Amino acid sequence: MWLLAFDTCLDKTYITLTNGVLFDNKIILSNEKNYHSAYLISTIVEILKEHKLEPKDLTHIAIDIGPGSFTGIRACTTVARMLAQQLKIDAIGVPSLEILSKVYEKDDLVALDARKNKAYIYDKKILGAIELEEVEQLIQNRKLITDDSLLDRFKKYSKNAISYQKENFQLGEILAKIALEKISSGENSDWRNLKPLYIQPPPVFGRN
Repeated sequence: MWLLAFDTCLDKTYITLTNGVLFDNKIILSNEKNYHSAYLISTIVEILKEHKLEPKDLTHIAIDIGPGSFTGIRACTTVARMLAQQLKIDAIGVPSLEILSKVYEKDDLVALDARKNKAYIYDKKILGAIELEEVEQLIQNRKLITDDSLLDRFKKYSKNAISYQKENFQLGEILAKIALEKISSGENSDWRNLKPLYIQPPPVFGRN
């Protein structure tokens, strides 16, 4: 079994290759010329080559389906569906909120900037996009995973609030581990069902 997991929805591109035991991770940052998701295909080719594998050796694909960068979500989903269809293999999606909730191997509270004075909330399940004032009442000094844009505001309500963007979490590996659990439990992994998770409608204009 070889599972390829990749995430272009958050602040970096995370790519992980695993056979269930070995985990090889690559992280790509954006540069001045290109958004990080522009390197997705070339890095997939690179990581397979390093392990002397070909695409046909893959048995499963897992991706982050959002919420996050709309461009990143589209890139992730399109590449995964294309590969899975051509290779005739399974593909499974994991929400970014669920991935971040596991950075300490627990179901921690997650709040990501949804703009328009709202945050995407995960509290053992996805609660949707909630007004920031309501989120403040929900925090109550709990462990909170958030992002740079909301960290200062939420630290007033929890000394245990951290921004995932300031840490070096292996989010690709976390994605792969969650996907392996879902596959093992028999969750539907037909690539035809792989779709972006848009909690709010995508913007008409702009990259994100």
